[in-house]
Amino acid sequence: MPDTERLYLQSIEAGYFTDFHAEVVRIEEEKVILDRTLFYPLGGGQNWDMGVLEGPNGTLNVHEVRGRNEIFHTLDKDHQLQPGDEIRGSIDWERRHAHMRMHTAQHLVSGVVYEVYNGARTVGNQIHHDRSRIDFNPISFTPEMLEHITTTVNDLLDENHKVTDTIMTREEVNQEMPPERTNMNLLPASVHQLRVVRIGDNIDLCPCAGTHVRELSEIGHIEIIGKKSKGKGTQRVTYQLQNPLSTPQPIRERI
Repeated sequence: MPDTERLYLQSIEAGYFTDFHAEVVRIEEEKVILDRTLFYPLGGGQNWDMGVLEGPNGTLNVHEVRGRNEIFHTLDKDHQLQPGDEIRGSIDWERRHAHMRMHTAQHLVSGVVYEVYNGARTVGNQIHHDRSRIDFNPISFTPEMLEHITTTVNDLLDENHKVTDTIMTREEVNQEMPPERTNMNLLPASVHQLRVVRIGDNIDLCPCAGTHVRELSEIGHIEIIGKKSKGKGTQRVTYQLQNPLSTPQPIRERI
């Protein structure tokens, strides 16, 4: 089966679209595969989008979205959709934008920690709509270090840098950022063309298939609310976001 077209990956701007049309290509009980989707599936540490599909038999809630090549949208078991059905989809904008803010903030925090604290790497992250976490190694944070990270990140957020994306080769990325900072070793060697998200001119640059804000003023400020040892030099930092300086409207034009 052909891969599901990921509409949200077309550009940073595409992350602001909420409505789309698609065709059902396959059914596996309550899981529905479409030919194209705006729904972000669980992956890269980012949680899935939620929303609704409108089909021939009414409106259906999307409870979960997973998959790599084919994207599976989990609906109620009695959805009654069939291959060939035309649907209209709409994602939950508040949840999507919360993930966008959280994910861009994660890139910024990870970049600051790497630069300030001797190349401490991000070795894991989980992006949720209300709070998120990042695992760093090797490092042991003191309260003063966490305060410094918070101040540094919030100063950058106040500067309201733009966030852009582009396609680069592995070699081009490695010329701009150390491979250990971008976790290049975690990407399959067969992948040569990478979607890369850049903050400002070169505040941060990282291969990423997640959804991100257009500018940092949409994030507001971060607040680090906890740290926890995960063993072997790894520490987990949990953060939440305060009110953003600007809140954009979604693009409801159907694509």
